[in-house]
Amino acid sequence: MKKLLFFAAAYFFYTGLQAQKPAVNQPIPSPRQLAWQKMDYYFFVHFGPNTFTDLEWGKGTEPEDVFNPTNLDCGQWCRIAKAAGAKGIIITAKHHDGFCLWPSKYSTHTVAQSKWKDGKGDVLRELSDSCKKYGLKMGVYLSPWDRNHPQYGTPAYNDVFVNMMKEVVSNYGPFFEFWWDGANGEGPNGKKQVYDWQRFKQTMRSIAPNTVVFSDIGPDARWVGNEKGFAGDPDWNTLDTAGFTPGLGAPSQDTLNHGNVYGKVWIPAECDVSIRPGWFYHIEEDEKVKPPEELFQLYLKSVGRGANLLLNVPPDRNGVINAHDSAALVGFKALRDESFTKAIADKKFKAASSTYTIPLGRKQKINCIILQEDIATGQKIKAFTVQLLQNGKTVNELHGHTVGKKRILSFTATEADTFTVKIDDAKATPLLNEIAAYLIDEGLVEKE
Repeated sequence: MKKLLFFAAAYFFYTGLQAQKPAVNQPIPSPRQLAWQKMDYYFFVHFGPNTFTDLEWGKGTEPEDVFNPTNLDCGQWCRIAKAAGAKGIIITAKHHDGFCLWPSKYSTHTVAQSKWKDGKGDVLRELSDSCKKYGLKMGVYLSPWDRNHPQYGTPAYNDVFVNMMKEVVSNYGPFFEFWWDGANGEGPNGKKQVYDWQRFKQTMRSIAPNTVVFSDIGPDARWVGNEKGFAGDPDWNTLDTAGFTPGLGAPSQDTLNHGNVYGKVWIPAECDVSIRPGWFYHIEEDEKVKPPEELFQLYLKSVGRGANLLLNVPPDRNGVINAHDSAALVGFKALRDESFTKAIADKKFKAASSTYTIPLGRKQKINCIILQEDIATGQKIKAFTVQLLQNGKTVNELHGHTVGKKRILSFTATEADTFTVKIDDAKATPLLNEIAAYLIDEGLVEKE
């Protein structure tokens, strides 16, 4: 009997400990996805013939000499990205018009055929070198659609695209992200391409196993379902992809915006949005650059909902980022620094719990709380409640859905001496590994 009691006590002690550990909830992020999700925010750079023709989608018939930046300075792009707090730059190495910003062996519509630098120029080389110099990560957008290539619309084009992927990875990598656009229009022969997505994926896994690959449905990161820069609430990192393809065969935009609560594959959202109305530079949009306050709102609705923010900053015809964009970006960084550099409270946790209590030390105003879930073991939280307390009494109550990598809650400033975070519903035992509180400018509180 004593032995039975001993083993019973040992069992309950052990299971009690297990209950305090965050249960692994499949699916979980791969190491490359986890590293990518920690980046939060980086630049998109749309640059090419469209910069000089004022088009958004080039026709593929533009003469190569159209592309002629007078003073390309990728170092300036990187300096501005660093000053803006961005972690990397993804460039449109080949947009739908088919023009390659590097001297590709697999196309005759490239910088090598242009008069820029007498055909000796290479934008990808200059950006790759600058990113290394300034400590930024580099990514590449390579559109499968090619409105110029004569083999587009035939099986042979899949070989061309695979060779181009191998070419840029081997010559300019490593990349933190490789971007596949889902657009699938006609080529110069009037035919649409049947993309061999499985082969494309296998190629990337083989030549760049640490690179996150983006499309509407991943395989590593997904389009968020809009080009306005906001993720859904809730925002799940999981998605069901069986039976879907990038482009027209993708899930609904609403599904992409929110993910699937019980999705079978870990494919987090990336929010792409331009700092200007268009994606490529147009001089008439110089006065329409999004101001710092609007960029901050985009940050709250992307990074603040657990997604990554991909902010497009297009260089002008000189090959530099315009002063209007630069000023807005530096102002955006200043707002983030002013808001999040000094925390009123910041507490880290190692044990899972259903309720977390954060004392503020004294009664003081807060209007922003940041929650971070331990996504390395999966995304679990489905609903939570934040209670702000004063002398033990609730003075404000907030309700939320998902947390994920990061959840930024902003609200009307409230005086409190303590607040609690209660997990109301979860798929498995969750762990909030960090909770912080701030007082930000009231004008920056998230707007509908």
